[in-house]
Amino acid sequence: MLTGFITILLLIAFLSAIVYDRLVVKHRKIDAVFGNPERANGGYHWVLAGSCSILLLWLYFSWDIARSYYPQSANELCQVAKVRESVLGINYIFPIDQRTLKSTDFIERETKKINLLKIEINNADLNIKGKTQLLSFLTKSQLMIVALSDEKNLKKETQSKIDLVAEKLSSLILKFQSDNFPKEKSKEEKEKRKKLLENQTDWGATGMEIPPYPVTKRGEKFESASIEMNVIVEEFFQIKNDHKKFIDLSLNLKNELKEFKNKLTESQTLERDYLRKISKISGRISRSNIFPSKSLDSVEKAVKEFDKVQKVEQGNLRVIDTFLFPAGTIVASGETCSEQGAGRWLPKPTDTLRIFLDLLKPSVGYKNFPMLWYQFIGFNEVIDFIVPDWLADLLPGEYPVHSSNGEIEPNFKKHALNIVSGEFDSFKIPVPTGHIWDSFLRVFLGLSLGVIAGVPLGLFMGLSRFAKGYFDPVIELYRPVPPLAWAPLIITVFGIDNSGKVFLLFMVSFAIMIVSARAGASGTQLSKIHAAHSLGASKWQILRQVIFPNSLPEILTGIRVSIGVCWGTLVAAEFLAGTTGIGFVENVARKYMQYEHIWITIFVMGMLGLLFDLAMRWLITRTIPWRGKG
Repeated sequence: MLTGFITILLLIAFLSAIVYDRLVVKHRKIDAVFGNPERANGGYHWVLAGSCSILLLWLYFSWDIARSYYPQSANELCQVAKVRESVLGINYIFPIDQRTLKSTDFIERETKKINLLKIEINNADLNIKGKTQLLSFLTKSQLMIVALSDEKNLKKETQSKIDLVAEKLSSLILKFQSDNFPKEKSKEEKEKRKKLLENQTDWGATGMEIPPYPVTKRGEKFESASIEMNVIVEEFFQIKNDHKKFIDLSLNLKNELKEFKNKLTESQTLERDYLRKISKISGRISRSNIFPSKSLDSVEKAVKEFDKVQKVEQGNLRVIDTFLFPAGTIVASGETCSEQGAGRWLPKPTDTLRIFLDLLKPSVGYKNFPMLWYQFIGFNEVIDFIVPDWLADLLPGEYPVHSSNGEIEPNFKKHALNIVSGEFDSFKIPVPTGHIWDSFLRVFLGLSLGVIAGVPLGLFMGLSRFAKGYFDPVIELYRPVPPLAWAPLIITVFGIDNSGKVFLLFMVSFAIMIVSARAGASGTQLSKIHAAHSLGASKWQILRQVIFPNSLPEILTGIRVSIGVCWGTLVAAEFLAGTTGIGFVENVARKYMQYEHIWITIFVMGMLGLLFDLAMRWLITRTIPWRGKG
């Protein structure tokens, strides 16, 4: 019910945002003309509306709304699917799921093939005797069809069996419409069903599987109908139209074909080819089990009536299936049922959230590693990671040596070395860990290194003929190459640890930042530079106060572009080689078809990308507030 309550809240929030916008448009005066960027400011209610619409669509197409408001609907649709499966074979015979009777369609198709083969044989380069014999075989094949289609040849015993099946179908229809169907079960049957239901979980508790045993009165009715229908359909397909005339024609033709084949020589390849085609046609007719069209009228009428009745008995379940199970339904295969359509490949938000919360825990995680958690490490380890050990070497003096009695007296330089190398006792601090943190850290480090190295070089190339000519060929040579083309080489050189992935991300962001910074520097208005010169500014002042501020829009836009490219590259790199990270999780989940885990990784990547982008938007607003106002 929590999902149902959330659905109502989302719908109210979505409609409220639309109503609020109409009120804003009605009462607020807009001074900005069309094309002014100020018109795009605000509108946070539309952010709410957009987010709510995405969540509502996800809830709807994943069938989570159906599960929330009608938790037993999937189980009932499972029993309906069992009925649908039980009549599938017999429906195929009659013009219910297709336009014509199956026998009629078969006769039309085979007659057309016989006539075409007759024309082909008549035009073939064959002797008169062989041609006449082959055409005779085709004529006898047609006579077999006629023998099966003629009502006079149908045995009374066969017609009685057909009528008995129709009576059983009519009896099932009457029982199906009764409120007392199915009849009361025996004590043993009740105990058996009770044990089955005790071991059966609710819809969604087992992932995508649907609880197969009925839990409602309507479900029990459809299950019982499917059991009886399976028996009737099996009995119907045991009936054969094997009257004497057809059997005699079939045996005679088979013997004649065999005799004709034995008389053929090795050189008569054309006759052998036609004989093979005629044998296939006669074989299909022998196995077709064609009935006279009117002989099956009673069964056809009963099957159509059953189809109407079962639809009526579904009641509001048909409406639920139509509107709350979009792009699919529940299908049955034997005793099991499953989701077929959008609900199968689009995990439900509630299941996804539950699995995601489990993956966050260190006790569960993914491959014994949490998605995102924290661990306590000593502050000395942080110092050891951040501060390089060679700083202690810069201090004056020598490191202590041991005395004659084997004791070492530490001095100031030794104490400094202990500090920078983390060799001291300290308090512990919480530090993030997990797949998400590893991917985030790789992107952040690769992007930061790319910005730190790419922006100065890009500005230099935008201002210097030497830098542009010297570095441009190298940059433009590797920039168009897709990052994944470098991935195997870099992983081979650096290994599968973090250094290779960070270096790959550095290469991606480095090229983008060079192009952005170079475009910003070369696009600075010349009038501003001349004005700064006339005011006596030095080269450093011009670079810092004129060129760099004017390049910031291009640089920050380049960072936003780099973020997206870095995320795509990182996931691909973790696909190729990695033991942690979002890409690693998605790759393993893909192998084991864990759709919820795949959607979780997609959602996490989207959220992290959005957080990066929101941070960049805030930075752009703070650093270049004049953009678009010049």
